[in-house]
Amino acid sequence: MNRIAIGKTGLKVNRLGFGGIPIARVDESQAVETVLHAVESGVDFIDTARNYKTSERRIGIALQQTNKRVVLASKSQGRTADDIRADLETSLKELQKDYLDLYQCHFVRDDQVYQEIIAPGGALEGLMQAKQEGLIGHIGLTSHSLDLLERVVDEGLFETIMVCYSFLEPKAKESIIPKALAKNIGVIAMKSFSGGVVDDPQLALKYVLSQPDIIIIPGVETKELFDQNRKVFQGSYSLSPAEKLKIETIRNRYGKSFCRRCDYCQPCSEEVPIQLILGVRSALKRFGKSFLQEGWPREAIDKARICSECGECLERCPYQLPIPDLIKENLEWVDEQLKA
Repeated sequence: MNRIAIGKTGLKVNRLGFGGIPIARVDESQAVETVLHAVESGVDFIDTARNYKTSERRIGIALQQTNKRVVLASKSQGRTADDIRADLETSLKELQKDYLDLYQCHFVRDDQVYQEIIAPGGALEGLMQAKQEGLIGHIGLTSHSLDLLERVVDEGLFETIMVCYSFLEPKAKESIIPKALAKNIGVIAMKSFSGGVVDDPQLALKYVLSQPDIIIIPGVETKELFDQNRKVFQGSYSLSPAEKLKIETIRNRYGKSFCRRCDYCQPCSEEVPIQLILGVRSALKRFGKSFLQEGWPREAIDKARICSECGECLERCPYQLPIPDLIKENLEWVDEQLKA
């Protein structure tokens, strides 16, 4: 497998990593079997998170059954030193480890959250203390906001970044990815399938893999799906004219309905979490139907029901998405799923 260095961390891994979301939506034996198969097939970078339900525990069980060396990464939405320390200790317990190679500040939405994280007593301070104690090796940050990641890369407080990158979200390759690599910051690409929107995973992977020196972490829940991804990884990343045409066709199809999660539509005067609602269908694909019944998705859905269609978001969206119409359509879809 094609190996790369993760920025200045000193870690070297195969570019094809393993994302920990899908294994939380199948039974435990299948999840463990899938992780083991990926590791035995050469995967040596696994990414998971505290809020991926049973993912950490299942990965921990799988790694107890192999002697293969795996660079293990997890993440937390804790924003204070105390909160992220508590999450880290839970991650270590669930993963059955006394040390994690990489721990990341998860889903840093905007500058306000970033300021909270880097302030005295914030999550960064907590992770730096954990690093001094030998509990973690390196510190990263994940975000869907390219504007925020520009600042993160410029300030250089984190050793890795995780960024959305797919042929529906290609902008990261214009600035964030090359800038991070130039500063020796490791780049982990998430959402290769645009959160499940792209239904041609082989084409999506070829596109992302054509960008060198980044790790990709496609998540799968079966050995067969992993083998399909591995076959793409081992092949050519050159796109044929027909494949390029198909990419343009898919882009045109989703151009006026796919939320890029930039949050330029915010703040909403009615506090509707727009990107969460516009992404609810792909979230269901990744997390399973029970996702709709849980705390923050339910809160987001309830808030979306008060949308008055004032139109403020329409003026702000750089992609001219018909946001109020999409909110209404997604709420109707959610209600259908809850009835089924």
